[in-house]
Amino acid sequence: MPTPLGRQCETMKVIIRNPRRQELEVHGRRRVADLLRELGLNPESHVVIRGDDLLTSDEWLQETDTVEVVSAISGGQG
Repeated sequence: MPTPLGRQCETMKVIIRNPRRQELEVHGRRRVADLLRELGLNPESHVVIRGDDLLTSDEWLQETDTVEVVSAISGGQG
């Protein structure tokens, strides 16, 4: 389960922009879809980015990763 960022050990750093910035640490490997589910976020309306790479829902995340989760919903003129 994600916890607020604080302890210094080998954990994945997750930065959520939804819309406020929030940082969490997560222990253990998991797929992108599993991370979003644990965070209570819909995989169809959020994307996960590692570095400059947009990740697919079936890609594995490592404990040493830093990832950013952002809303993929866009507006437009109708």
